[in-house]
Amino acid sequence: MNSEKMKWERRVEATDSGMRLDAFWARELDEIGVSRGKVQEWIKAGGASVDMLLVTKAKYKIGVGEVLNLKGEVASCTVNPEDLPLDILFEDEHIAVVCKPAGLTTHPAPSQTEGTLVNRLLARYPEICAMDPVRPGIVHRLDKDTSGVMVVARTEKARLKLAEDFAERRVDKLYLALAHGVPRDTDTDINLPLGRHPRMKTRMAVVEKGGRPAKTKVKVLWHDRERTMSFLAVRILTGRTHQVRVHLASLDHALLGDVNYGPRKHGAWQREGGPAADLCVRQMLHAYCLSFDHPETGERLTFFQSPPEDFMHLLFACDTHSQRVGITGAAGSGKSSLLRALAAQGAPTFSADICVAELYAPGGDGSEMIASRFGGRYTSPEGGVDKVALFEAMRDSDGVRREIMDVIHPIVRHRMQAFFLEHRDAPASFAEIPLLLESGWQEEDPLDLLVGVDCPEARRTGELRKLRGLDPEALALFDSWQWPAEKKIAACDVVVTNNGTLADLETEARMLLERTQAMHRERTAEFEAYVEDILSTLATAPTA
Repeated sequence: MNSEKMKWERRVEATDSGMRLDAFWARELDEIGVSRGKVQEWIKAGGASVDMLLVTKAKYKIGVGEVLNLKGEVASCTVNPEDLPLDILFEDEHIAVVCKPAGLTTHPAPSQTEGTLVNRLLARYPEICAMDPVRPGIVHRLDKDTSGVMVVARTEKARLKLAEDFAERRVDKLYLALAHGVPRDTDTDINLPLGRHPRMKTRMAVVEKGGRPAKTKVKVLWHDRERTMSFLAVRILTGRTHQVRVHLASLDHALLGDVNYGPRKHGAWQREGGPAADLCVRQMLHAYCLSFDHPETGERLTFFQSPPEDFMHLLFACDTHSQRVGITGAAGSGKSSLLRALAAQGAPTFSADICVAELYAPGGDGSEMIASRFGGRYTSPEGGVDKVALFEAMRDSDGVRREIMDVIHPIVRHRMQAFFLEHRDAPASFAEIPLLLESGWQEEDPLDLLVGVDCPEARRTGELRKLRGLDPEALALFDSWQWPAEKKIAACDVVVTNNGTLADLETEARMLLERTQAMHRERTAEFEAYVEDILSTLATAPTA
């Protein structure tokens, strides 16, 4: 470990006016491990000046526009070259533009002297060692788990010019992010000052006092169907530590995988499981585009790099878009038989009739709600719903039937939605909902495919009715509560005709499953093309 004489210069911004001199410098130098006590030692020893005038009192209150200088001797790391891969996008005798992979720290620190981007840079550009002994050539940084484009100075002249351009906000930076939830507006401007977290030194936070101005623009590029996550373009107009992470977290839209600024959301995401959870192993932030003036020629240069595989795999996993298929048809047409045939071939299935039976069972949510609403009038001795008594009441009173629907249908719909969410990673999942069209669910939250089971009237009211144990009057009553069969079938995307053997229906089920799987593949390919188009558009107009 060596000691190096260092000096720093800052201009006081309006939000910092009134801070103590030692507190200001402690904040500025915290990242390189300089304590407030050490800053006070340097000030007392004559290492500080304000507008070129010596200041030896740590409690001096700084004012807006003042130019502060500080000198001190700090422990620095001995940085050794490491001949490891570098993803170089551009290089000349003045600068290099590289793509930093996720998991690689930008520069050494007292706690890490090896395995950083700087170690790799020194192996390829040994001349940069004449600059800063700890961060040679580094004019901006990316967090360890953030990937993307960085520019590195190869000469001191280039470093000074690039540092000035970054400070004066002449550099455009565009990030891509995957975040929890979906921002309320497609375009959002965030203007919240950032400073050190009051209790956790290694973190930043939105602070009312002592913070530095920070501006971020967020654009929603896409979000998943359930609105659990979003794909964002993020432009930062200032370059504060952890700016994107803290600003998004302040909107309650922390980055996927960010355990520091979104621990609760990350925990909930992991508990849900599935491929998307398994892929979420780091904060999903990528520096996609960097646009700046060449420090020697003044030419405007723009570089962009597509996100790495883990980012893209997670994005695509969030759009698994399982084909949600609804099965409906007239009473007794064979819907349940088709559903069983699909289940036998491995497809996820949901039956509204089975769901209602569970709700009506003793202890079921439906039986308790009906007992509470009707005072036990339709409760069986075992505690469940007396189905015979309830059916008779619904037959005699349309008002009772509607009340029962108002109680039961929202629960069934909620469980159907939970079923689709649970199986969103499957190519297709199937829900048999006899009253899907009559309830209006398809209009409010359309399924991807609506399948109608069509059965000849004579067979439905004869052979199949007897198999179900229904008398003609009961079947007629069920029919009266539903749309006519012809109207139902006309509203469906696909019609399965049930006019043969059970083996014939199983063949229909297999064909339906193959069709929905093909739809899923097509949808996946369309989404991948859509994302590529987004990236191409951003690359064409990165600063628009």
